[in-house]
Amino acid sequence: MKKTARESNKEGRIVNLSSDGHRYAYREGIRFDKINDESGYNSIYAYGQSKLSNILHANELARRLKEEGVEITANSLHPGAIVTNLLRHHSFLNVLANTLGKYVLKNVPQGAATQCYVALHPQVKGISGEYFMDSNKAKASSHGQDAELAKKLWDFSLSMTNQN
Repeated sequence: MKKTARESNKEGRIVNLSSDGHRYAYREGIRFDKINDESGYNSIYAYGQSKLSNILHANELARRLKEEGVEITANSLHPGAIVTNLLRHHSFLNVLANTLGKYVLKNVPQGAATQCYVALHPQVKGISGEYFMDSNKAKASSHGQDAELAKKLWDFSLSMTNQN
């Protein structure tokens, strides 16, 4: 991507799909010391942690790309509440979402709108390290804006994949 951006003189864009569910991560944000701890596992908090990780990754990647002077942006976004099978393991919530969802949740094309906007729209040119919702910049949680946490996650990910 870096080579293509340099040779084509066109901005590259990386879009991480997250969720406003990142606000429901574990209290400490990322449980680095309990990453595989089944005893303290909670599916809602784990989902929040994974979505928080998407935001932190985009933020740290944006910082690194800017530092390198590469014309590539990295952003994250919340697509909105969409009628999907995401709640299939939470039977009551799944029934509720499928029953009422068609009246109050976004359909798939509506849910894709922010992703397309961040990936393609000229108004987003040069914008990097941001969180979007409903095709607008939005404010991520305090954990989602924590640059030190983003760096720690980056380093932790490298160590887990033996890249350090």
